[in-house]
Amino acid sequence: MSLPPSLGNAVNSWLIAFPALFSIINPLGASLIFAQATEGRTRKEVIELARLVALNSLAILLVSIWFGSWILSFFGISMNALRITGGLVVASRAWVMLQQPETSEARKEKQALQGGRTVAAPDLKERAFFPLAMPFTVGPGSISVAIALSSSCPPHMPAPDYYMGVSAAATAMGIVVAIAYAYAERIVSMLGITGARIVSRLAALILLAIGIQIFISGIQGVLVDTLRLARH
Repeated sequence: MSLPPSLGNAVNSWLIAFPALFSIINPLGASLIFAQATEGRTRKEVIELARLVALNSLAILLVSIWFGSWILSFFGISMNALRITGGLVVASRAWVMLQQPETSEARKEKQALQGGRTVAAPDLKERAFFPLAMPFTVGPGSISVAIALSSSCPPHMPAPDYYMGVSAAATAMGIVVAIAYAYAERIVSMLGITGARIVSRLAALILLAIGIQIFISGIQGVLVDTLRLARH
């Protein structure tokens, strides 16, 4: 039984967007640091904070997906230029994650713990948006990926179908973040530092391939536009 065309398009775009968002956010690796930031807190506090961080992260992703490319277009940046730039940013970030996972971990830890201020905060809810949602969970790299995805709708696919799939992927990512953070202590005991780095490297490899694919789509768009102008 085949899917309706619109649903099939949404599923295809979901399959593109979710791995990209999962790879750049890396909720399993981030949960190890989240566990440090919430050490000594009650189970109820951890679950509530995980929910708030996930909701804030989802809001940031959706704004980036729905309005990011429009804002850049407002400043005269073409979709092809956005794809090329976004692909390069994603690929370069993935390369650093692949070659130097320890550096990425140290940066994430610094963002989350804020020199110990997050851990010492009397009310962790005050930190649910900054720094735990942004820039720890959804930072510049994640926003770049979201904007790059928003500008990567295939020519043959209706934009509403594509955006529905990408938005669903962002929503699924928010759910994954909420679960990973809520059960951060269990993930720490299950994966450990070595396991987290293996997951990070696998995610970085996928992200590198996605970044290159976005870059190639931008180059193809430039070439097609150039050929059209040459014919006229």
